[in-house]
Amino acid sequence: MTFEVIPAIDLRGGRCVRLLQGDYARETSYSDDPVSVARRWASQGAPRIHVVDLDGAKAGAPSQSEVMAAICRAVAVPVEVSGGMRRIDHVEAALAYGATRVQLGSAAVKDPVLVRRATERFPGAIVVSIDAREGLVQTDGWLSSSTVRAVDLAREMAAAGVPRIMFTDIGRDGMLTEPNYAAYEELVAALGCPVVASGGVSKVSHLVRLAAIGCEGSIVGKALYEGAFTLGEALDAVVATA
Repeated sequence: MTFEVIPAIDLRGGRCVRLLQGDYARETSYSDDPVSVARRWASQGAPRIHVVDLDGAKAGAPSQSEVMAAICRAVAVPVEVSGGMRRIDHVEAALAYGATRVQLGSAAVKDPVLVRRATERFPGAIVVSIDAREGLVQTDGWLSSSTVRAVDLAREMAAAGVPRIMFTDIGRDGMLTEPNYAAYEELVAALGCPVVASGGVSKVSHLVRLAAIGCEGSIVGKALYEGAFTLGEALDAVVATA
């Protein structure tokens, strides 16, 4: 399978934004029309689109379902959604409005039984999103710290049957530095399920290296919005090295 380059659409107040290191006080707004942004990425060849409800992540329940549903209706490519998904009915609603994957983040720490139930009930549709600072998992829209090591939680989730893990190094998110390659090497070696990278990509070569490590794909946000490279350039690079 070709490494997936997955554009991100982060929603806050109905707008397409990016945060620096998950800090809600350091926001850059890119568009008041997230649906048109989704159409643009789809038209440029995105294999799927990653949509995050930042308000929902902070509040603990989805708050921008209408916008996410509109994105799902607007594009033919698969859409994965996340942010505040803490109950089975949240997952059901997202799949009903057209999402093909639903990410569970805080629930993996706070309610692992929910994750297992969701994984069994919706085969292939659940992604556990593990977000960490200095190796320790953060929850509630990255506002709360835990003492859980990211790799330990990933192993637990993989053992529970979760079909894939997405890992974000918060310290690199939105910083246009480079991914935490050591973390991805550890996760790929430790797990028996696919790993999706997120955070720090600023060059096409970063995506090529993540593919070489064995990641299934990478979320790309700020690098695309700031024009560090085009989606077409990224897609061409990973295909060339497949």
